[in-house]
Amino acid sequence: MNKINMNKLGAAVLGISLFAIVPFVSVAQKPNWQNLDLKTDSTFGISTEKAYNELLKGKKSTPVIVAVLDGGVDILHEDLKTVLWLNKKEKAGDGKDNDKNGYIDDVNGWNFLGSAKGSVNHETLELTRLVRRDNARFAGKDSSSVSVADLPAFKTYQLNKAELEKELAEAKFGIQRFEGIKNAIDGIVKKIGKENPTLADFEQFSPGNEMETNIKRGMLQQLKEGTFEEFYKAQILPGYNHFKSQIDYNFNVDYNPRDIVGDDPDNSKEKFYGNNDVAGPDASHGSHVAGIIGADRTNELGIKGVADNVVIMGVRSVPNGDERDKDVANAIRYAVDNGAKVINMSFGKSYSWDKEAVDAAVKYAVSKDVLLVHAAGNDNKNLEVEPNYPNPQYVAGGTASSWITVGASGWANDGTIKANFSNYGKTSVDVFAPGVNINSTIPGSKYAKFNGTSMASPVVAGLAALIRSYYPKLKANEVKDIIMKSVVKVDQTVTIADEGETTGKAVPFSDLCVTGGIVNTYNALKLASEYKK
Repeated sequence: MNKINMNKLGAAVLGISLFAIVPFVSVAQKPNWQNLDLKTDSTFGISTEKAYNELLKGKKSTPVIVAVLDGGVDILHEDLKTVLWLNKKEKAGDGKDNDKNGYIDDVNGWNFLGSAKGSVNHETLELTRLVRRDNARFAGKDSSSVSVADLPAFKTYQLNKAELEKELAEAKFGIQRFEGIKNAIDGIVKKIGKENPTLADFEQFSPGNEMETNIKRGMLQQLKEGTFEEFYKAQILPGYNHFKSQIDYNFNVDYNPRDIVGDDPDNSKEKFYGNNDVAGPDASHGSHVAGIIGADRTNELGIKGVADNVVIMGVRSVPNGDERDKDVANAIRYAVDNGAKVINMSFGKSYSWDKEAVDAAVKYAVSKDVLLVHAAGNDNKNLEVEPNYPNPQYVAGGTASSWITVGASGWANDGTIKANFSNYGKTSVDVFAPGVNINSTIPGSKYAKFNGTSMASPVVAGLAALIRSYYPKLKANEVKDIIMKSVVKVDQTVTIADEGETTGKAVPFSDLCVTGGIVNTYNALKLASEYKK
């Protein structure tokens, strides 16, 4: 699921509680902070600009194709259109498979979530699909009416069904909370008589009850940082729409959009389906990811990507819901077969339908010298205890050698360096990278700040592409080795609090990932220049 940082109830992220509005203060940080340097800029970025200024001037590079497996990439964006992959073997718009690769008119990539009918936007979660599948076998049964051979599957079904019911109940409670807050705010705005009331308007407003008093108190803080319209669009509507989408689509066993694609979703061996619309109906997340990796550094527009000589290949495989293993496997294979040397995967889920299919595709990518970079996830979970899919551990045993799992960090070199939402794991997360308030490209040639390991992963993918661009003889596993050996170690203790806890446990940052540090472009390029000399 290509979710940006949104916890189960959305309250902490959006600054909303049932009885009051907690001020959502936007802490100012320097533009392009993820690429800045800790020593010279007092910001815990990855020293990309320092590397360009001191190490890369006058050096030649070769273009590297980076595949963005995501929800879609805006191919018209002012900061992306010059760095897009172009399939020169394909003649655009002729309706023919000119390069005979099985995909018609795949000029900028491919969309495994579409057909001539259109493209899938919303999807269920994998948990929902597993319950729907097993309802056919076990609905209405108890352990006494199930064969001994089916008991393990039946018990898994019961656990999954209970979890789905719990998640659905939480979503219904969440939307009730947001409806209450939203209706109260809408009522105050109506009383004030202005569509976009100002700070002065709220100062003059006289509350009629406790809810209105709480909202007024919160808005007086909010409007010191921005306009009412900005607050409403950024915090109220997304929260409401998040829970509504969960109820209508994600947790709805009766919802199945796969007819749009027209494939057999249970047949993981099926490869040739989809369409060439790499943007799809919602390209915000994927465009943001693409910009972090390689937004044009020369056009004086918008932002600067990490890498200066990359080609972005959009492979749409992640809906607004959980991605399907079949689509992920096919997206990986498509990227590899069309020349990608780095694959970014800013998605993940708690359940897997057909991990063997994904494992086979990962093994294929590894065999073709491709580096896979994956976001650790945004649930503040310890991945040593709770799995996240996809992952580099093969079901049949062994681990993918050219795979990096990335957690998200902030810009301050203190106890807040771990993003409070980021998953972690002493042996299951490799490195951390900037993933808080990252400004990047979104559709319509616009820009926005997002939070998430989804943003940290492309920082590392961009770094990997940069290394491969300037040192093309390095293999994928060598690039991984360089990235991990060149981190800046974090000598901080951070507090990890589980959901619902007011106090957490203090742990050294070194316990959160294999390397105990934040990736660093400058260090990595220096190491690359000397690697195996």
